Amino acid sequence: MNQIDFLAIGDTVIDDFIRLNDVAIKCDAHSDQCEMCLEWGGKIPYESNTVIAGTGNAANAAVCAARLGLSSALCSVVGDDLRGTQCIEALTGEQVDTSLIHRQSGVQTNYHYVLWHEANRTILVHHDAFAYNVPTVKPKWAYLSSVAKDSLPFHHELLKWLSDNPEIKLAFQPGTFQIQFGIEALRAIYGRSEIVFCNKEEAEHILGIDNTDDIKNILQKMKALGPKKVVVTDDVHGAYAIDDNGAMWHVPIYNDIKPPFERTGAGDALSSSITTALALGKPFAEALLWGPINAIKVTHEIGAQKGLISREELEKILTTAPESYKLTKYE
Repeated sequence: MNQIDFLAIGDTVIDDFIRLNDVAIKCDAHSDQCEMCLEWGGKIPYESNTVIAGTGNAANAAVCAARLGLSSALCSVVGDDLRGTQCIEALTGEQVDTSLIHRQSGVQTNYHYVLWHEANRTILVHHDAFAYNVPTVKPKWAYLSSVAKDSLPFHHELLKWLSDNPEIKLAFQPGTFQIQFGIEALRAIYGRSEIVFCNKEEAEHILGIDNTDDIKNILQKMKALGPKKVVVTDDVHGAYAIDDNGAMWHVPIYNDIKPPFERTGAGDALSSSITTALALGKPFAEALLWGPINAIKVTHEIGAQKGLISREELEKILTTAPESYKLTKYE
């Protein structure tokens, strides 16, 4: 195995996108919470389904890094089944090194159902109980994201690996179960991170606060967990960041002429594009501008990977971006 620039660590899955039209969306007038409502006991027609293998937060990040020109690999576990083969073949086709994907007998490769309505979706997730393997390589960057709910011991082993290899820079995009572990269980992971990514709602869950805190306080509280940098996305309001020195920044969404078609993977694209830019030696201010461009491109296609663009295309877009697309100090 050659030198790896970017090693993504986390579960990989197959996403089955089920496009629905005959559903009702009900939103709470006093919050941003909405619900997808289906007739109880009914037979709900669907328009189509699209199956995409080799996805998941970490896998999406690995593909993004590969498209942007890094030597990229994925450390993951799949079942010794057809679905596992499909995931490995899909990632190999994306020039992602799959030699660190372990095939485990007696478990099934993760399979998610994506209930897709208009541009949004609700995902039915299942992560099987895997026996995770700690990487044996020394990448320049490690990118840790979503794993199964019984994986806390694996995080302790990862910390030992990171401690033995202090030159490895860690990006952490906590998944559902990692957030549920709580701050104390993963405080050392946050503290070891070069950069942490999450959306505003996830940050509130991580910190155990309600949605009355403003973004400035959220950034400061997230940085107090120990990472050098933090990026928090806030839907149409763009992304907010705090750097090594405590300065805070805002980058808007990238306004593209084409409207969103399906939003799965936009957060993964933003996080992994910023991390890739840092791995390429870009300053943080420039790296922050990479993320929203790839995020919006992903929303033009089905799934989290098809819309990801090359480094050449991304840098070309940066040179022709509107004047309004710029980083501003947030005070």
